[in-house]
Amino acid sequence: MEFQHVVDLVGKSIDAVGVAVIVVGVLAATCSAALGLAHHQVDLYRGYRRRLGRSILLGLEFLVAGDIIRTVAVSPTYTSVGVLALIVAIRTFLSLSLELEISGRWPWQKRTSSAE
Repeated sequence: MEFQHVVDLVGKSIDAVGVAVIVVGVLAATCSAALGLAHHQVDLYRGYRRRLGRSILLGLEFLVAGDIIRTVAVSPTYTSVGVLALIVAIRTFLSLSLELEISGRWPWQKRTSSAE
């Protein structure tokens, strides 16, 4: 088994973990929301969105890591690095947008005492 094949397999495995994290997070958030609905939980929608957003954020991190591993180690051409840069830029924008939606602040802003 040669190095590039192993690295490609590792990258695809990390991608699969990212997809699994998103799927499991969606299922867990939905089950939690369904239980909260049955118990008439207050502020159910906001909690559901927060849990869903966190699972998507974590899954995106794994997906970016898998892309980086496969692109840099397997096929480091200018075209593939350019495509990787575009993918990372889009996923970074999505991550920042989700973080703003979840916490109501940018990642670099300090938490206020009421948010803690």
